[in-house]
Amino acid sequence: MKLPLITVNAFATQAFSGNPAAVTLLDAWLEDSLMQAIAAQNNIAETAFLLKSGPASYHIRWFTPAVEVPLCGHATLASAFALRECFGEKAESITFQSLSGPLSVTCKGETYTLDFPSQPPSAAPTPDWFINAFGANPIEFHQSAYSLAIFPSQEIVAALDPDFPLLAKTKGSNVIVSAPGNEHDFVSRFFAPADGIDEDPVTGSAHCILTPYWAKRLKKSKLTARQISPRGGELLCDLAGDRVRITGKALLYSEATIYV
Repeated sequence: MKLPLITVNAFATQAFSGNPAAVTLLDAWLEDSLMQAIAAQNNIAETAFLLKSGPASYHIRWFTPAVEVPLCGHATLASAFALRECFGEKAESITFQSLSGPLSVTCKGETYTLDFPSQPPSAAPTPDWFINAFGANPIEFHQSAYSLAIFPSQEIVAALDPDFPLLAKTKGSNVIVSAPGNEHDFVSRFFAPADGIDEDPVTGSAHCILTPYWAKRLKKSKLTARQISPRGGELLCDLAGDRVRITGKALLYSEATIYV
């Protein structure tokens, strides 16, 4: 069987920035084990599998090299980009049916806007695993779909050097670290070794948590954000009730055929 494989850098403004995602459009679902094996061989943060369900409507599933995940922002943006640039989709608004419900992506010029669920975090005690893994004590700790640790400065977040093997064997240790930005409203990093990703370059789904947190703290609904991983990425975030709109750009990296 031959399958198309498009690799897109999401939330990127130049080559080798943003977060790479692989996208393939299927005629029928593959076995879960085969999709997981393809994602493992791709060995990038996410591989998205798409199946057309109607006009400008697609089912979407996301796999890291290790597991299927319920929500992924950058691979959804990459999927919309790949559909329009490589698979002939003409619609400016595309709907994806996912494990997290319907998600839409709107294209305007070179920008893509995700419409995702808001996931406000709740304050919680800082767990021992975080202090042991990071060697640092945040000023706030919160829980949502991922944990969120808040630090006082961008410089502290940039300097964090976690113990990845310890995080990898700790259940529920997927964690965002964040602080006020020097040139943006906030900055962040995201770590998920237990899901096969030591540090994710740019994480759209993390901003479902970050946006309501910083919107409340800064008393503004429109926010500029940067994920300060080594690759880095820019995001514009807009809190709209129980939804978060996350806007970014994308660049095509490669077009290939895989044989499975």
